[in-house]
Amino acid sequence: MPVRSKSFPFVAIVGQDALKKALVLSVVDPSLGGVLALGDRGTGKTTAVRALAAVLPDIQVVPGCPYNSDPSALDELSKECAPTPAQKKAKPIKVPVPVVDLPLGATEDRVLGSLDIEKALIDGEKSFEPGLLAKANRGYLYIDEINLLEDHLVDVLLDVAASGWNIVEREGLSLRHPAKFVLVGSGNPEEGELRPQLLDRFGLSVDVETPRDIAQRVEVIKRREAFEADPAAFNKKWQRQTSKLRTKILAAKERLASIAPDDDILALIAQICIALGTDGLRGELTLIKAARAEAAFAGDAKIHPHHVRAVAPMALGHRLRRDPLDDARAVVRVEKVLEDIFVTRSVA
Repeated sequence: MPVRSKSFPFVAIVGQDALKKALVLSVVDPSLGGVLALGDRGTGKTTAVRALAAVLPDIQVVPGCPYNSDPSALDELSKECAPTPAQKKAKPIKVPVPVVDLPLGATEDRVLGSLDIEKALIDGEKSFEPGLLAKANRGYLYIDEINLLEDHLVDVLLDVAASGWNIVEREGLSLRHPAKFVLVGSGNPEEGELRPQLLDRFGLSVDVETPRDIAQRVEVIKRREAFEADPAAFNKKWQRQTSKLRTKILAAKERLASIAPDDDILALIAQICIALGTDGLRGELTLIKAARAEAAFAGDAKIHPHHVRAVAPMALGHRLRRDPLDDARAVVRVEKVLEDIFVTRSVA
């Protein structure tokens, strides 16, 4: 298989195991709700997200369709976004899963889509110019510095993320198109906090820290210099591992539907969420999905307690209430509760 990306290879990223695992799980089960990566600047958050594109399995689309329409599910599309008769007759093509950047300065028109001014002026007809949400359909929408995103764009994302559809009512246009994407955000928490409504939409959240190990930092520098000196050769060196990871992800996606949590696992997940005091049931539902994806990726036929333990910090850490008397990070609090629960289970 040829090298598909000029970005730094995902499998060559040193450390940042939690972030890489969260991104992989979001590929195995896109319904998880996306990934949020918060931490220091210059720790590879953006590099990891953009490198993910080379790992993603290709998808089939209708040729020329601006919404990446699935040829096997055209009946689910609205009239406004259905491919033309000519496009429907064309042979489906395989393309890389889209990974779309949403810049902080993007206007609402660029995000949602708007009237195609050129066609309106030249041809005198109203035509829709698809926005970033259309391009991200069936793929990933990445927002760097997401904690600095303007409130009106946050409102748009919340609406679309909840429904999976982008509804455009402006400039005489009235249409809706599918916008089902995995939202990935990154940022430095010192520069501002996310709105609670947006934070709650992320399925997984990880803290990304600057590595403290000398050997690890040296290896990061060596690999980065090798990549910048000859990106093609560096990608080729890691091509086999990239292909192995892609194959493993495909197998996990096929295995996912056959894995169901038993009552013991459900009770364990409920016990963890009660001990942490998470609000509502979204924590349990997300943790079940994350544990199922972890089991599928590991090649297991069922969910085991160690799968739950492995993903609980990233599924629940951002759902905890703040304790003004406790300076510990949320992930540390989750890990402490997990330790107590699993020690009790082993003794019992």
